[in-house]
Amino acid sequence: MTLSAPPKAAAPLYRWLTDRLAVYMDRAPESIDPTVPLAAYGMDSVCALSLCGDVEDELGIAVEPTLAWDHPTVAALAGHLTARGVRLPDSGPQR
Repeated sequence: MTLSAPPKAAAPLYRWLTDRLAVYMDRAPESIDPTVPLAAYGMDSVCALSLCGDVEDELGIAVEPTLAWDHPTVAALAGHLTARGVRLPDSGPQR
């Protein structure tokens, strides 16, 4: 399978999202294509709410609990978060 490459400026956010989703869904991060619906990888409500919590805690923005259903791919999630002003340095979230 050939995975889609994220836009260069959004690469850290794609990586951050993919790393978290891989843990929630017990998959290798490199196996998650940013254009494939997360439900195809086994996304469930527990994973979706865990992602919302991480986004709020680590990225510092409030999100709706339906975030992963409203934006069902890594690319869609990254696009939505970028539109809301989320930017990550190459090293990831700063704590």
